[in-house]
Amino acid sequence: MTQSPSSAPGVQRGHGLRRDIELLDALASDEAQNDGGLGVVRLAQLVGREKTQISRALKALAADGIVERDPDTLEYRLGWRLFSLVARTSENRLVRTAEPVMHALSADLEETSHLCVLQDREVLTVLSVSGHSFRVHDWEGRGASASKTSAGRVLLADASPDELYVRFGIAGEMPVPELWALIQVAKQEGFARVNEEFEPGLVGVSAPIRDFRGRVAAAINISAPKYRLGNRLDEAGCATAAAACRVASLLGWEPRRRNPLKARLT
Repeated sequence: MTQSPSSAPGVQRGHGLRRDIELLDALASDEAQNDGGLGVVRLAQLVGREKTQISRALKALAADGIVERDPDTLEYRLGWRLFSLVARTSENRLVRTAEPVMHALSADLEETSHLCVLQDREVLTVLSVSGHSFRVHDWEGRGASASKTSAGRVLLADASPDELYVRFGIAGEMPVPELWALIQVAKQEGFARVNEEFEPGLVGVSAPIRDFRGRVAAAINISAPKYRLGNRLDEAGCATAAAACRVASLLGWEPRRRNPLKARLT
C-alpha cells in the first residue's frame, strides 16, 4: 500500500511548518505589536483555521519558547527563544532600542553589558555588547539560574509569592521566602546585585526594563570579576538603572510614581 503525496510524513511536516509560520507572521503583525499580543479567536480569524487547531499549535509553540502567553490578558505574543535566535540581526524593537544605550553604559563602566529576559526558571541573554562598539557573543542564547542572578531577581519583580512557588517549587535552589525578600530589596533600590552568589569571583548588577504597560519585559545586566567591579557595585547599579529607564521610556513606559533611582540620587 502506498501513501498519497499529501499524506507522506515529509509533506505533513511541511504543512505543519507553514501553518506555524502563518501564526508567527500574525503575531509579528502591527496589530499584534500594538495590542501586545493576540488571542486564539483573533488568530483563528487571521489565518483562517479552527480555534481548536490554533490552540493546539500555540501550546506546542509555547512549550518550545517560540511564543509566550501573557498571564494577565491570556493573549499570545512572540517568545524570547525566537528573539534569541534572531538577536544577532537586531531586527526586534527591544534589541534595536537597547543596543545603543547598552553601548554607552558599557563605555561608561568599561564592562560588558547584557540584555536578558526570563524563560521559565532561567535568565536568557539575548544581546551582549562591550564599550568598544562590538558585540560579544559568548553569552547570547545561553541561560542561567534566575534565583541566583541579579537579572533574575529584577525580571521576577512582578511575581507574587504564589507565582514564585509555582515557578520554582518548594525545593528550588533558593527558598522562596528568601528569594522574595531579595526581589523586594531590588525593587526598593531600583536594581539588584549579586556578590559571588552565581559564580565564585563574579559580581553583577541588573535593572529592569518595563514595557508600555509597566510590566518588566527585560533586564540590563553588568557582570564582571569581583576584583574589577566589586568596590563599585552601587555606582554600576545606579548607572544600569538609569540605562534601563532610558530604554523603557523609548519603548513607551511612563512611570506614574517617583522612580526609585531618583530617590537614591536626591
